[in-house]
Amino acid sequence: MKLIAQPLSALTIEDEPSFRHVGLYHDLKRALVSDGFRFLVPAEGGVMSWNRALFLNLTFWDAAAPNDVLAGPTIAADVVAHAAWHHLTRRAVGGDKPSAEAMFLGESIASAFDLYLVGRLLGHAPDSTFLETQVPAMADAAEDAGLDAEAFEALLEEITDAPERAFEDLRALLFDACVALFPAGSVEAAAAALDSLEGRRFAPLLHHYELSNWVLFARAHAPADLADAGVRAIDQALRRAADPLDWLEKTWLPGASR
Repeated sequence: MKLIAQPLSALTIEDEPSFRHVGLYHDLKRALVSDGFRFLVPAEGGVMSWNRALFLNLTFWDAAAPNDVLAGPTIAADVVAHAAWHHLTRRAVGGDKPSAEAMFLGESIASAFDLYLVGRLLGHAPDSTFLETQVPAMADAAEDAGLDAEAFEALLEEITDAPERAFEDLRALLFDACVALFPAGSVEAAAAALDSLEGRRFAPLLHHYELSNWVLFARAHAPADLADAGVRAIDQALRRAADPLDWLEKTWLPGASR
């Protein structure tokens, strides 16, 4: 099947009305358009299953250059934001051969923003298709980790009350998990790394995210040296910031207004 590169303007964005009150979403969308970001879609007349597109994205993603695959000429609004954060991270710290920590920073920011969106949409767009898929999947991961339904509901309320803080708590957790797992040389060492994170606020949601893909890809393609001073500086700035998304906005999206 032939894949062709298409700009965001050539795609139909699904569920976008649910995001109309999220100013940062519109700034992220504009960043993709202004930078000429392109997605790979089947050529006219081609058909690709959602599972095939997912496989290609999870297995052959490129940390240095975008190659986001879509099953067709449509894209969900949350995927627009997810792609934008990866693009902005590549622009800030990527380069031709990004470090493992640069990869983990991009993944942690993009995935934690999904949680921020859950907090922003629950009270404003409860019928969003993003919530219809995201919240049940989060609930399943939480239940598997031992969190009962009542505790999960309480966690959702916390996210809705302070979505910016939820973003940073999850981002830091995902980043720390990947940094700890990357050098693990055995099952026992990896299990110990995961155990060390058990007390963190969003630990019950940890396996909702594609940690295995992130770590394996980084171990296969990133330089052996994990440390990246530029990434560490950004990570620490986000941890210290009163509003980490505001910090990212001012640093990576000058002129945007959330």
